[in-house]
Amino acid sequence: MELAGRVAVVTGGAAGIGRALCRRIAIEQPAGLVVVDRDAAGAEAVAREFGGVAVRADVAVQADVDAAVALAVERFGRVDLFFSNAGIFVPGGEQTPDAGWARVWSVNVMAHVHASRAVLPAMLARGEGYLVQTVSAAGLLNQIGSATYGVTKHAAIGFAEWLALTYGDRGIRVSAICPQGVRTAMLGEGSFLDEGAIEPEAVAEAAVAGIRAEEFLILPHPEVREYMQRKASDYGRWLRGMRRLRAKVEGAGG
Repeated sequence: MELAGRVAVVTGGAAGIGRALCRRIAIEQPAGLVVVDRDAAGAEAVAREFGGVAVRADVAVQADVDAAVALAVERFGRVDLFFSNAGIFVPGGEQTPDAGWARVWSVNVMAHVHASRAVLPAMLARGEGYLVQTVSAAGLLNQIGSATYGVTKHAAIGFAEWLALTYGDRGIRVSAICPQGVRTAMLGEGSFLDEGAIEPEAVAEAAVAGIRAEEFLILPHPEVREYMQRKASDYGRWLRGMRRLRAKVEGAGG
């Protein structure tokens, strides 16, 4: 799908990958672009760059997502692409309090569900639409140091797959963007992913190319495909390697 003349909604659009996506989409001359974020001032600042529309919304709340989509439809007549990009990270293992598990689940998984509920009926009625979900390589591999992140990103990939296999024959395209380290506030300082980290703009560039080709899996770090293949070919060996990496990371304190 080409983005020119299309209407796009981007959540988490005030900073990081979301902001980079908005700026890159704007280059394609869309018919409309809606920047959604809990940070209303940040969303407004990004929207002003290209004459877009800013909406304050918490993607963990269905009513907020519905309102953002309703505004997009009111202003531009439809939503062609929904970029479900917002995500959060909480460190820790199984002892992470239930409130932490619930919050990460609500943003990293349920936000994609909320977006689908809000836009799919109209997309299915038109016979076309595109759902783009920023997930993570953690959804394909896992996440050292955060059970909540690793688990919810696996669930997000599962939901994206379900959407693609359920609605792909009815004109709905689905892409899952799965980068490794990206230089955003979420990466933090001293992460073991620093060495191979890329800029948000590189993720946005890969996303546009992947959407144009209608690829399900968009890998801004191409090496992730090889890691997936290793995991699938010998799960036990892959787990042993990951345990060695975990010990190295924890020994280095980052």
